[in-house]
Amino acid sequence: MAAQAAAAAAQAAAAQAAQAEAAESWYLALLGFAEHFRTSSPPKIRLCVHCLQAVFPFKPPQRIEARTHLQLGSVLYHHTKNSEQARSHLEKAWLISQQIPQFEDVKFEAASLLSELYCQENSVDAAKPLLRKAIQISQQTPYWHCRLLFQLAQLHTLEKDLVSACDLLGVGAEYARVVGSEYTRALFLLSKGMLLLMERKLQEVHPLLTLCGQIVENWQGNPIQKESLRVFFLVLQVTHYLDAGQVKSVKPCLKQLQQCIQTISTLHDDEILPSNPADLFHWLPKEHMCVLVYLVTVMHSMQAGYLEKAQKYTDKALMQLEKLKMLDCSPILSSFQVILLEHIIMCRLVTGHKATALQEISQVCQLCQQSPRLFSNHAAQLHTLLGLYCVSVNCMDNAEAQFTTALRLTNHQELWAFIVTNLASVYIREGNRHQEVLYSLLERINPDHSFPVSSHCLRAAAFYVRGLFSFFQGRYNEAKRFLRETLKMSNAEDLNRLTACSLVLLGHIFYVLGNHRESNNMVVPAMQLASKIPDMSVQLWSSALLRVDRWPAPCAVPSSEWTQHQPGQPPVRPLEGTAQLLRASLGPDVSPTSTQTALELSLDACWCGYSQLPS
Repeated sequence: MAAQAAAAAAQAAAAQAAQAEAAESWYLALLGFAEHFRTSSPPKIRLCVHCLQAVFPFKPPQRIEARTHLQLGSVLYHHTKNSEQARSHLEKAWLISQQIPQFEDVKFEAASLLSELYCQENSVDAAKPLLRKAIQISQQTPYWHCRLLFQLAQLHTLEKDLVSACDLLGVGAEYARVVGSEYTRALFLLSKGMLLLMERKLQEVHPLLTLCGQIVENWQGNPIQKESLRVFFLVLQVTHYLDAGQVKSVKPCLKQLQQCIQTISTLHDDEILPSNPADLFHWLPKEHMCVLVYLVTVMHSMQAGYLEKAQKYTDKALMQLEKLKMLDCSPILSSFQVILLEHIIMCRLVTGHKATALQEISQVCQLCQQSPRLFSNHAAQLHTLLGLYCVSVNCMDNAEAQFTTALRLTNHQELWAFIVTNLASVYIREGNRHQEVLYSLLERINPDHSFPVSSHCLRAAAFYVRGLFSFFQGRYNEAKRFLRETLKMSNAEDLNRLTACSLVLLGHIFYVLGNHRESNNMVVPAMQLASKIPDMSVQLWSSALLRVDRWPAPCAVPSSEWTQHQPGQPPVRPLEGTAQLLRASLGPDVSPTSTQTALELSLDACWCGYSQLPS
């Protein structure tokens, strides 16, 4: 009897094994077909989906069922627009996988993808509790716990809730320390430092970056991972300096960053995976890091006034981006492209290539229209660029409308100060039309008192605008004081364009006052610096003043006419007489619009290379 029972049990076990083997064979066959269709060139997504759907009629075990729902949801999410079916499959994968022990990969990947889909559908309120629950139950799985913390922090960042995002990144840094991952701890801390910089919490940023620097230097691991941490650290330092307008002070950090990216480009990717699962992260692919280093170099060149260098690196970066976008649809590449174009557009306007600038503004519009988030993040900058273009073609009413719209769309302090400074320059050009509004704007960006931002170059630009306004009012001593302050600040940080603008306006003031020798002492170096940048409007202004200075005295306007006028007549604007003289001296080859250089420079001086961290 016992022998018969044993034989029957063995026969049943064999039959079960054969059934399992058969079940495994049909599942593997369908899975193989699905993968073949997915990786075909071009991909045959419809056939791939059919193969995966064919799994369910066989009533597979829960593990296969959950994994197949995840695979279907992933394929539909990444390769089709059928978000409803993708959501349905991912929700089923998340629900079933929670009932299966030791099934973390499927469970947490389903949670991660499903939350991404919710965010894409603007269902953020559904994504947050999902991620919080997944984080709560993933503490024994270091990789997924860290990844989900990063994901929820990113979600809070997109909602502008930087406080909650920083708290989550702090939790992640402590968790990484506990599980012995100094590499991922550094990633969490550097990410937190980036958000603190965005919040302008500089007192918290400095000790945090110091700690990060120590962790990065002491960590011994994969060379590419170590260098990528160093790039992240140096990018934060460089953008911090640039945001503060400290173009000269940033040079050592920028040089280190450029050397670091050269080192990374020579390293080969190591196929050996880290032993600690919490280390299975990287900040950016090294190709993306190369573009980012080009980008911050362009930002620096723009602020310093090295426009040819800015154009050179922009061309390199855009060429690299075009190659990457053929293989990679990462949203950050579009962000890089938009920021690069924003800077090159300003270069085009300064160098006089206005038609090209307008074409590139149109290109930025097209890129932003492809992504609602990109448009939301760059709408204010786009209106600002249109305002700058309008000023360059002397359409002041349109410029005012664009700047006013940009002010409504931004809550970023540096961009706000940049726009207000340019809007004030527009009102100065328009004379008495907006006196009350102009006085209000000048008071809000008063560099002598409570200037709203810490940016060195924006504060120097505000001094220039105050000097320009005093010049128009005929208060020359006051104008000289403001312009000398601009020169002092510009020379301290190598702000070449502001230096050139201030020198030529000082030269213009000395010319008006009849001190032609001192005027030449200012205008000649301004001309040399403008040629080096190159800045077309400053060159025109300087050459006009130098040529006017060689004309006979009868052409000049007596200095008394600048401040005195007949009763009942409108007061003479300080530049009107000189503008007529400049037109006469320039001759027929230059249009009258080009000779209104002092007016045009009221805007140009404020192009300080506003920089923003890519989101």
